[in-house]
Amino acid sequence: MGAVYKKELRGYFSSPIGFVFIAVVFFLSGVFFLSSNILAGTADMRGFFSQYQEIVIFVIPMLTMRTWSDEKRNKTDQALLTAPVGLTRITLGKFFAALTVYGIAASVTVVYALTLATAADVDGLVVASNVFGMMLVGAAMVAVGMFISNLTESQVVAAVLTFAVALVTVLMESVALVIPVEWIANAVLALSVFSRYNDFSVGMFNFSDVLYYISIAVIFTFLTVRSLEKRRWK
Repeated sequence: MGAVYKKELRGYFSSPIGFVFIAVVFFLSGVFFLSSNILAGTADMRGFFSQYQEIVIFVIPMLTMRTWSDEKRNKTDQALLTAPVGLTRITLGKFFAALTVYGIAASVTVVYALTLATAADVDGLVVASNVFGMMLVGAAMVAVGMFISNLTESQVVAAVLTFAVALVTVLMESVALVIPVEWIANAVLALSVFSRYNDFSVGMFNFSDVLYYISIAVIFTFLTVRSLEKRRWK
């Protein structure tokens, strides 16, 4: 797994993808921080972190679109499928490499919090819970994006489909509000990746939310491995 992780991490920064991804996150988060805190004159970062979720929708597909589709397009996936290394380790190596790049980009939020703390009182618990929540959301969406990337040779198709899935999870909140049957509305809301983030945004650590994100990451990583195993035995 370590060799795959290092190879994938180098791949992100030997091509423009890693740098473009980080630059986009820095720019968009900077705009949100400027509008939510600096111009608003407040040290409350809950609004900023709530907006930060929108960044995830746009940038995660950019990060995951190449993980497997590029391998399929260049026919290098055959070498991976026949390598004397477990497919789970290969998949986890790719997963953690993508999550590392995401974490590097997301770390700018800590810089914003520290900068704000020099001039005002910042709620450290809110910052910590949001950073933790962002990593969980990132892990879940990276796993979904990798699974989708494994289904196609086109990076563009992989990016579009991952974006569509993320958008659907956001719209679930709005859909739940107009469903007249309460238990159905609650079920739809419970499936929304981003509605689960609400507790983190106000500084609360909810074990069920943590388990939810980890479950998504595990399930889609498992599905990716199963899909690879099926191709290996064909």
